[in-house]
Amino acid sequence: MTTEDKHQNDEQQTSSAVTRREFIKYSAGTAACISLGAFSFGCGSSSSTNVPLVVFSDLHFNPFYDSSLFQQLVTKDSSEWEGVFKSSNTKTPSAWGQDISTPPLLKDTNYPLLVLALSSIKQNLGASPLVIFTGDLLGHNFPEQFYQYYYAGLKISPATNPPDPAAIAAMKAFTQKTLAFVMGLIRGAVGNLPVMFAVGNSDSYSGYGPNQNLYGKPDNSFLTDNAELFYTKFLNGITDHQKFLSTFTIGGYYSADLPGTNITVTGLNTILFTTLFNPNPDANAIAAVAAELDWFDAILASARAAGKKVVLLMHAPPGVDVGTTVGKSTIPLTTATTAMMWWPDYQSRFLNIIANYPGTVSLTLAGHTHMDDYRILTASDTLEIIPAIASFSGNNPAYKVFTVYRDTFKPIDYRSLNYDLATNPSQFNNYYTFSTSFSLQGMLDASLVQLTPQLVTNTTKQAFYRSYFYSGHNSPVSAADTLANPITNTNWPFYWCGLGKMGQQEYIDCVNSY
Repeated sequence: MTTEDKHQNDEQQTSSAVTRREFIKYSAGTAACISLGAFSFGCGSSSSTNVPLVVFSDLHFNPFYDSSLFQQLVTKDSSEWEGVFKSSNTKTPSAWGQDISTPPLLKDTNYPLLVLALSSIKQNLGASPLVIFTGDLLGHNFPEQFYQYYYAGLKISPATNPPDPAAIAAMKAFTQKTLAFVMGLIRGAVGNLPVMFAVGNSDSYSGYGPNQNLYGKPDNSFLTDNAELFYTKFLNGITDHQKFLSTFTIGGYYSADLPGTNITVTGLNTILFTTLFNPNPDANAIAAVAAELDWFDAILASARAAGKKVVLLMHAPPGVDVGTTVGKSTIPLTTATTAMMWWPDYQSRFLNIIANYPGTVSLTLAGHTHMDDYRILTASDTLEIIPAIASFSGNNPAYKVFTVYRDTFKPIDYRSLNYDLATNPSQFNNYYTFSTSFSLQGMLDASLVQLTPQLVTNTTKQAFYRSYFYSGHNSPVSAADTLANPITNTNWPFYWCGLGKMGQQEYIDCVNSY
């Protein structure tokens, strides 16, 4: 019997859910056997041994939250920034919502929230053999905010002076220092563990994606300028240097085998696939996506031939852009009012590739929406959308700790930790555990498939899903509090249909007939 067969058999015959006592036992035992330098998973333990896996997303660090610090940040090295931020009078985490009309954008992640999040991640690493981040290190409107303060220091109005070469160079240098600062703090929190990642749309010099300039034109300078930071600070040098550079500097994607394991981690750049950040793809853009998907197909073929499992990371997930659709639509939906995350041809090709290698991808993770959500990609493949640390979209800051089989990284369960901005506690706290809240045991992907129809008929489980979606902040608490699109009985079909209806027309039909 193969390992995968054994896991499926375990799912059918016994409960694979991990109690807290079992979780601690497995974590402690595994910690004694893991060599972080060589990733040795030895000790002769059985294939059913579990390990925790910390996953966080959408940090959106905003160094402009205290504008009085700007000149110090410009002149000082990133190694000195922590002292600068500690001198700020702002000691509380960022609030909910967004304020994009009047910079600074105070409600992206500020330094106090960043420290709280990384402290919690450090406390919950357990025996996690790596850490995963699914994109967006930098805050929203990052270059625009920089130019505002840069030109203010020169006493020039940016409204009448668009960015000149000197300003652009200064913005890029400041962006690089911000990345170095944030990555350095993450590295300090996770020790020697590699941080496997996907690039997000804010991981750029423009906010339009790492491959584009401010006007959506091809520009790989962000990738080439910062590839070494991602390789050293995040990957911690665990994969071949030239192999990483050969794809990352061109397209923002990469693949890395975890030494001593049977796992290949693949980070796609799905910003290239999106309708929002790539609204008018020309021949070059189409060719770039085709090249990335050809590469991804080859990665899965190679992994299957070698008997490896793939952990797949991306930022923007496929399927319907539910948040945008809810914000501009009423029932009945039409194609004109239904927004897709990716261009249909790209999504179809991606889903076909996944379907051609059943069982090869053991875990798929994304971010971007800032919400606690999931997608049913195929009959056997699901995708977990990780909630954001940033509270920009009206959510409470949150992240997840998965429980996975250590030999395949197949997920069994997860727990969510959140920070309740209504009470500003001293730390992130346990929010909920999937298997307990939804009363589902066994492999997580099968549980999500089983849960989806239950969310229609089981009012208790539907209430849990709706509560967890915003990580506990589900209604405004003040006039200044902004919540993007609260889930109501009226718009509930938009959210439920987005879980399993990946195509635009099937989603429209689902919502209109709910």
